[in-house]
Amino acid sequence: MLNPTRLVAARKRRGWTLTKLATETGLSRVSLSAYENQHQDPAPQTLANLAGVLGVSEAFLTADDLDEIPLESVSFRALSKMTARTRDRGLSSGRIAILINEWIEERFALPDPDVPSLTGRDPELAAQEVRARWGLGEQPIGNTVHLLEAHGIRVFSLTDDTKDLDAYCLNWHGQPFILLSREKSGERRRFNAAHELGHLVLHGEDKIPNGPDAEAEANQFAAAFLMPRAGVLAQGLTNASVHQVLEAKKRWSVAAMAMAHRANELGLMTEWAYRTVCVDLSRLGYRRCEPHGIPHESSMLLTKVMQQLRDNQSGLATIAADLGLTSAEVQAYMMGLTPLVVGGTSGSRTAGREGHLRVVENR
Repeated sequence: MLNPTRLVAARKRRGWTLTKLATETGLSRVSLSAYENQHQDPAPQTLANLAGVLGVSEAFLTADDLDEIPLESVSFRALSKMTARTRDRGLSSGRIAILINEWIEERFALPDPDVPSLTGRDPELAAQEVRARWGLGEQPIGNTVHLLEAHGIRVFSLTDDTKDLDAYCLNWHGQPFILLSREKSGERRRFNAAHELGHLVLHGEDKIPNGPDAEAEANQFAAAFLMPRAGVLAQGLTNASVHQVLEAKKRWSVAAMAMAHRANELGLMTEWAYRTVCVDLSRLGYRRCEPHGIPHESSMLLTKVMQQLRDNQSGLATIAADLGLTSAEVQAYMMGLTPLVVGGTSGSRTAGREGHLRVVENR
């Protein structure tokens, strides 16, 4: 029997309206509305048609209910300017990432969440507190994805059809998630990851993680988390030149503009010196992109999962078959996070908890 929540999720995942789905399937809007509102169950041939058009299996459409992600729990940026299509695709992508994570958690022991709730705290002080709690001192963070995973945050990629989103986070029944666009530079992705951590830390409990104030706070947190005050002050960046800013940005693995902004924020540069550096960086191309930037950070957790599945003659195809998705769909959530995604075969199933995945902090 068709599960309406699954049909709606699959449709929104494609960013389709009922009219679009009707066009693609040759079914009427009236019939589709009846299916989604559980007023009618489709014939077996119609169910197969729906599954094929939506790129999922019939098993996906008939499995247990999928609870929707509440919009107010997601850290979408510029939500008021976001189209319904982008919003729905983002929420549905998050729901698929949750399904993949649940599949993994049933088979592997993953780190428990260790994200402090510092709602209402000053972003700078909150970043210092998280750094102290996680034992980071004042040194640069080696790999933000490894660090987040070590503290129980699940990190996935945004898919190609959600390119309008830079990143977002959500807390699903106590489990924090961060989804990152793979279209951004390595430096930008690090800042986005720290930005979303800021939302998780600062905007828990009853505080909604979106809106101009929330975005400003998350940006302040990210800057302080990646470029700690004491560490930056020790670098001697008083009225720094472009060369000094570029050297500093290499140390902290951040964007050049972000490095200059942080130095100015900490009172190390006069407004004139800051504007001059920004103009010079812009001329060098650093406003549009990050020349000679760092590579994207990989996921230690997902890489280990795929390695162990491969060792058990399994892989993406197994996850996809169990969830009723295509291998390409599952792979999309790991692209840019795993150096090599192994397909495996669907003929072998993994059982039990196949390994205890321990992620060591990269300091």
